[in-house]
Formats: sequence, C-alpha cells, structure tokens
Amino acid sequence: MTKHEQYFKDMLTYNKELFDEFKIIHDKYASDPEKFKEEFNKKGQDVLNVIRKFENMLCGKSEAGKFGKFSGNLSDKFWELIRKHFPKIDFVGIL
Repeated sequence: MTKHEQYFKDMLTYNKELFDEFKIIHDKYASDPEKFKEEFNKKGQDVLNVIRKFENMLCGKSEAGKFGKFSGNLSDKFWELIRKHFPKIDFVGIL
C-alpha cells in the first residue's frame, strides 16, 4: 500500500462516523443538489477540514525536504482517491 493510500485509509478509519454521515448526504446531494445543498455544504466543510489535515500530514514534511517537487504529485494522488469515493467533493461550498 502506498503512502497516500495509507493516509486515505487512516483518514476514513479515524473519522468513520463523519465520513459515513457525509457519504449519505453526498449521495443525496448527487441525486437532488438543490434539495440537499445546505446540508451537503455544512457537513462538507467538516469533511474538508479533516481532508486538509491529513493532506498536510501526508505532504507537509516532504515539501520542505529534498523531495519537495514530489509533494504536489502526492497531493494529487491523495485527492484522486478522495474524488473516487466522493465525486462531488469539489462542489462543497459552491452556491
């Protein structure tokens, strides 16, 4: 398992309740965006805060070191996993 996959798995495990709740809201939002927009955005902000925390833990040390040029790629791969599980994550906060 790669480092970004492990961080993704850990993120979901340590915040299981939050991500389980978000998955339900995410799926409702995908089927009816107007009806579930407010709830999706509210829970989505909490989810984004957790995602950013884990992204910083994943990439933070490599940005300052000799592997800084790979940090962007690592972040992109981490976000690919997130978007695979939550395709509408980029719509959080969009009115």
